[in-house]
Amino acid sequence: MRKITFTAGAALLAASTSCRTENKRAEKSETPNIIVILADDLGFGDVSFYGSKTISTPNIDSLARGGVCFNNGYASSSTSTPSRYALLTGMYPWRDDIKILPGDAPLVVSTTQETLPKMMRKAGYTTGAIGKWHLGMGNGTVNWNDTIRPGAREIGFDYSCIIAATNDRVPTVFVENGGVVGLEADDPIYVDYEKNFDGEPTALENPEMLRMQWAHGHQNSIVNGIPRIGYMKGGTKARWVDEDMADYFVDKVKGFLQENRERPFFLYYGLHEPHVPRAPHQRFAGSTGMGPRGDAIAEADWCVGELMKELRRLDLLDNTMIIFTSDNGPVLNDGYRDQARELAEACGHKPAGGLRGGKYSLFDGGTHVPLCVYWKGHIEPVVSDALFCQMDIMASLADLVGGEVSDTLDSRPLLNTMLGRDLNGREELVIENQGKLGLRMADYAYLPPYTGPETNQTGNELGNLGTEGLFDLKNDPAQTRNLAETDTTLLARMKQVFARETDGFYRPFVEEVPLK
Repeated sequence: MRKITFTAGAALLAASTSCRTENKRAEKSETPNIIVILADDLGFGDVSFYGSKTISTPNIDSLARGGVCFNNGYASSSTSTPSRYALLTGMYPWRDDIKILPGDAPLVVSTTQETLPKMMRKAGYTTGAIGKWHLGMGNGTVNWNDTIRPGAREIGFDYSCIIAATNDRVPTVFVENGGVVGLEADDPIYVDYEKNFDGEPTALENPEMLRMQWAHGHQNSIVNGIPRIGYMKGGTKARWVDEDMADYFVDKVKGFLQENRERPFFLYYGLHEPHVPRAPHQRFAGSTGMGPRGDAIAEADWCVGELMKELRRLDLLDNTMIIFTSDNGPVLNDGYRDQARELAEACGHKPAGGLRGGKYSLFDGGTHVPLCVYWKGHIEPVVSDALFCQMDIMASLADLVGGEVSDTLDSRPLLNTMLGRDLNGREELVIENQGKLGLRMADYAYLPPYTGPETNQTGNELGNLGTEGLFDLKNDPAQTRNLAETDTTLLARMKQVFARETDGFYRPFVEEVPLK
């Protein structure tokens, strides 16, 4: 057990009982189906339940309003691949040096390690992964024209229909159970992240073909008039239509629910919204007044609504737990000129909800994300201030379904916290951005004295203060007042806990890692 209680100035940091406590399995009449919905780059301030007056998200709000809504819900990391790794493995990603992956990267989750879907499958669940993946496929040299292994199946998913990486990276195809959907034998796919294929158009050489302009990092192959990261040749009829992606995955989700309605299931549903390129279906165009990014958030909310409708239609809603969250904080200009920043400012929209930073940042806006847990008839609605991380879902669900996980995981068994029956959560959480680490504990955040640029090409602050940072997030959520020089007792304690929790991984001056 771990317990921390200390006084710093007038502040008393009261420790909750720790991770490996007697968190008993919840009383239940039957084991629920479980769905984890993971949005992509959705900020704390992008969900209207958290106070946004500029974008309406009624379906997401219904989950938050009817279940446990966490005011202190966190991803492990401020970028996609690491936070998804943490959620599905229960381990801090920095222990294995997990970074943002290109579209042709090998699978970064070992086929021998514990995973959330493996645990659920051993507990009697049918498991599925639908939507965004971004954890790599294959062993390093992917043949997109053959069955791709290892992949989702090898780490515990019975069924999968996913995109290899992100919607701005090639290959722009759906991969179902290891095979590219719609691939024709006489039009094979080739992918390269170093050099282009002879005769294939790029954004630099063929700007006349573009219907969406790039801002940075997206000047390679053109698919559907949209420039991407990386080069691709072939697979013409297998390529997705960006505006139809949400509908395609919603249909796959409905099919999975229908096929498994008579047995317990676990579904990992990775929304691709509002990640760039933002190309929502035409029926959402102009629906928010904030351009493609706002409209993509409206589309994501619709996806949640369609899932709920199908659960009701199949009479599954009462016995299905739904966990909704986002992989990291928000970003506006992430490589395309879609006026996201200008329109957000004009409307007074704050994607991070007043928190400092966003995607790519060690500041709170990078990892502090929407997170709610809904289970009709089994969870009393409550707004919880408990510190809870997506990484804790694995150990917490193990307690719920009678699964087994190693006590060497970083995932904490906080089932009663997740169900809203205990308003205490984690004592501390190590947060991460591309290998740089910080600490969230009680109401405070500690940032080591990292050097490097203050912002990156997206305009988001990175958290490189050049000096130590100590912030009271409860009274100063925008992290405008650095307490490091005035609250030295608290600073010393935070550093002590940080050193213990990072197990020697702490490197105080690490050069900034390129984003793309």
